[in-house]
Amino acid sequence: MVPTRRTLLQTAGAVAVSALAGCSTADSIGADDPARTYTLDVDRVEATPTEYALYEPDDGALFGDPARAALDRILPDGRYTTYGYEPLPDDAYVEYDGSYYQTEQVVTGRKELSRPLVRVESVPSEDVPDSAILIDSLEQPSARVLKILHSYTQTGGETSTAELLRDDAYVLRRPAELESRLATGALDGQVVTMTESGTWAYRVHVSRERIMETAYTALAIDVADSRAAFRDVVFGSRIDAEVTEDALAAGVRNLLDQAIERGRHEETTPLSADFETLLDALGLGAVDRAANGQLLWYDEALFRYGLYVNEADE
Repeated sequence: MVPTRRTLLQTAGAVAVSALAGCSTADSIGADDPARTYTLDVDRVEATPTEYALYEPDDGALFGDPARAALDRILPDGRYTTYGYEPLPDDAYVEYDGSYYQTEQVVTGRKELSRPLVRVESVPSEDVPDSAILIDSLEQPSARVLKILHSYTQTGGETSTAELLRDDAYVLRRPAELESRLATGALDGQVVTMTESGTWAYRVHVSRERIMETAYTALAIDVADSRAAFRDVVFGSRIDAEVTEDALAAGVRNLLDQAIERGRHEETTPLSADFETLLDALGLGAVDRAANGQLLWYDEALFRYGLYVNEADE
C-alpha cells in the first residue's frame, strides 16, 4: 500500500538529518529477499511555495468554466451547489482581495433530475459506414465521453475511468457536456471510430432518464489574511520535507545535490548509508513500492520528488 502524503512525513521544520545516521531503511530486508532498485526522482519547481499552492482554473469550457463559476459565487463567503459533479478540486487554495481561502465541498442532499445518458455498442469493421465520425474530430466534451466509453468497453469495465460511469452509461452533467453534440442528439445513432481506418467503431445511443443526483455545495474557508500568513499555511500543509544544508552530513548533501542536478538517483539494495539517510530525511524511509508528488523545500528552492521501488533486473 502506498503511503499518503501526510503519513509519509511527520517532520515539522528543518530535518536534523545528521541524527539519522545509522538508521537503515533496508534493515528489515532479509538476506533472502530479491534485490530491489530504489529510484529517487527530483525536479525543480519554478515557482515559490505560495505560487505553486494557489489554484487557477484552466481555460477550457469543460472544467475551467464550472470552476470559475463556483469561485465567483463562493468568494469570499458564498455557497454554490451543483448536482452530480464537483466543480472544484478538494482543498484548493485561492486568493481573493488580499486574503487566502481553501475550498471545501460537502454533500447537501439529493435531487431527481432529467439527464442525457450516453451508451455505445461495438460495430464490426465490415459494418462501419463511410459516414463514420472520427472521435478526435469532435469537440472535447463529446470526444472525452466517447473515449471513456471506448476504454470501458475494451477493458470489460476494468478501466480506471469506470467510476465515472453509471453502469455502462456516461451521464452528461457539466454545462459544456449539456451543450455538446451528444446532448443535442446530433450523434444519436451515428457510428464513431477511434481511428481513421475504422478500428474500434461504435454506434452511439443517447437517451434521457430521470436519475437521483447528489448535491455538492462548495464554500470557501478563510485561512490567511496576508501573503506571509499564507506561506505558513502552505508550509504546514503542502511541504513534505523542509531540509537545510547545515542539517545534512556532507555525503548526504552531495548525494541530494547530484540527484537535483541529474534529476534522479538510483541504487540497488543494499543501499548506501547516505542514501538511506536521505530517504529518511525526505520521509520516504517506510516506502516499499512508490510515493510521488511530494514537495521539498531545500536551499531556498522548491522541488517535487518521488520514490519508486522495483525488483532489480537480473
